[in-house]
Amino acid sequence: MGRQARMINLKTLLNMDDVQVAAVCDVDRWRLDNAKQDVDSFYGNRDCKVHADWREVIARDDIDAIMNSTPDHWHVPISLAAVRHGKHVSCEKPLTLSIAEGRLLADAVSKHEVTFRTDSECRSNGYMHKTAQLVRNGYLGTIRRIEVGVPAGDVAGGKADPVPVPEELNYDMWLGPAPDKPYAVDRVHPPKSYGRPGWMRCRDTCEGMITNWGTHVLDVAQQVNDSERSGPVEIEGTGRYPPAGSGLWNVLIDLKAHYLYPNGVVMDYHIDKAGAYLRVEGEEGWIQANWHRKGGFQASDRNILRTKFKDSDLRLPQREDKQDFIYGIKNNTPTMADAEVGHRTCSLAQLAHIAIQLNRKLHWDPAKEQFIGNDQANKMLTKSYRNPWGLAVKIPVDRKNN
Repeated sequence: MGRQARMINLKTLLNMDDVQVAAVCDVDRWRLDNAKQDVDSFYGNRDCKVHADWREVIARDDIDAIMNSTPDHWHVPISLAAVRHGKHVSCEKPLTLSIAEGRLLADAVSKHEVTFRTDSECRSNGYMHKTAQLVRNGYLGTIRRIEVGVPAGDVAGGKADPVPVPEELNYDMWLGPAPDKPYAVDRVHPPKSYGRPGWMRCRDTCEGMITNWGTHVLDVAQQVNDSERSGPVEIEGTGRYPPAGSGLWNVLIDLKAHYLYPNGVVMDYHIDKAGAYLRVEGEEGWIQANWHRKGGFQASDRNILRTKFKDSDLRLPQREDKQDFIYGIKNNTPTMADAEVGHRTCSLAQLAHIAIQLNRKLHWDPAKEQFIGNDQANKMLTKSYRNPWGLAVKIPVDRKNN
């Protein structure tokens, strides 16, 4: 129940008329107690149950759905177990830490026929939504190029010196599938605080801004190109990591990536200090949707932005993120960013990261999800998991709602 879970996700769900928050779960007792207080105060009772082990939540027969707001290294193990147990799942982006685990999760969602949402709000943004709808309906003509910018945010630093584990934290459970390394505040999160956590800058638990912010805007880029269930065929990139000896944090602090799609569209993805944006260039003009940065909604011709859609035009769904999840459950319909879409979006960033690490152009088969003629790159599609927290975690039988 960190800052995203408590400050945004829990508050949003509590204020939805068709949602009842029945339980909260965290390995940090201080955060867990705060979340329970929030729920009990909102409902005016003390019915909210607390759990320190996520498996207990999934085992409960009275739980229909979960909101997975854990650090990135726990996203797939928990979501996959929940899906296999018949739960509907909304999981924070970035959805995965490897392309292979994303494929496994997407296949499981399809097999078990549950509702799944990749929790990114970018498609709900008005500028982004209208950009996608204009492009998909041909108002820019044939698309030639897409450009994605995301904010800078990752830096060198972080203290690796081991210190005692806070009494309120179950550090072994927090690590879960991540490598067993000594506790350091900058590896986890500040004790009794909702400040920016250090785990977002450690590659054992997160890939940094390349996925953390990238999966927001890359999601709409895929939607714009009508490739949200596929991907590019060529990827290359450059990046910069913190200098050796500069501290614990080791994610990319700068990056540039270039993609080629089967339809001839090229896409450039990079860090931009001014903030996030999506730019689409077509035969008949360009559009730029700025998000969390100055500039608003821009185009080569303002008349493009004034376009009135025809009755015959494709209408892309636009719902707020949590509303989209609940709508999917109640109507048994796909969410705007289901597991396949979330997996493919995250794959875009991960493909670039692999190309950056190998410092070479890579050729990708989006149907087979394999690199062509590069065994070294294919070995980087998977990751290892610390026992017993792999992708086959067993869920106990419900014991009277635990």
